[in-house]
Amino acid sequence: MSDARVAGTGLADTGLAGAGRVGRVERATKETSVLVEVNLDGTGVVDVATGVGFFDHMLAQLGKHGLFDLTVKTQGDLHIDSHHTIEDTSLALGAAFREALGDKSGIRRYGTAACPLDESLAQVTVDLSGRPYLVHTEPEGMAPMIGPEYDTTMTRHILESFVAQAAVCLHVHVPYGRNAHHIVEAQFKALARALREASERDPRAIGVPSTKGVL
Repeated sequence: MSDARVAGTGLADTGLAGAGRVGRVERATKETSVLVEVNLDGTGVVDVATGVGFFDHMLAQLGKHGLFDLTVKTQGDLHIDSHHTIEDTSLALGAAFREALGDKSGIRRYGTAACPLDESLAQVTVDLSGRPYLVHTEPEGMAPMIGPEYDTTMTRHILESFVAQAAVCLHVHVPYGRNAHHIVEAQFKALARALREASERDPRAIGVPSTKGVL
């Protein structure tokens, strides 16, 4: 990460009525070049291309079920493997979410969701706390790969990277499941729904939802 150049636009602070809360981050290293743009007040329009098919599918779940407009364009060193591409995209995604949230005034802050996918169930709870923390559990004995490029141990690393940059507290628990594709996809769908709830504006809320006055 020391070689990374990260640029944000500050679009979340435009204050334009109807403009939406938008975060845009470009991240460049010797291993990858990443562009992420997210609109928290979107309709689930997704335009994703990382070169890793299953990861693209998961990011599409995040946008669609979170109702986030999401653009992700990544060029990475896939001739080595997919690790750097997935990791750096996840870091940029977290940074874009944090930028889009702005000062978090008027949001619900907490979100929780449970999503089944056939035999698998994922439960996610998130606190947009400003403090990064991850708890993550999956069933033991998962298949090591989904397709030719997605190492299933990367799911936790995606969440770690996202949490580190978004500065959120995230608990993801899969109490049961057999099929690795279902186990991972259920997590992304539940994450999307929990983030959607937490980032939504609360019509009763005034200011930042914290006794500290800042998140």
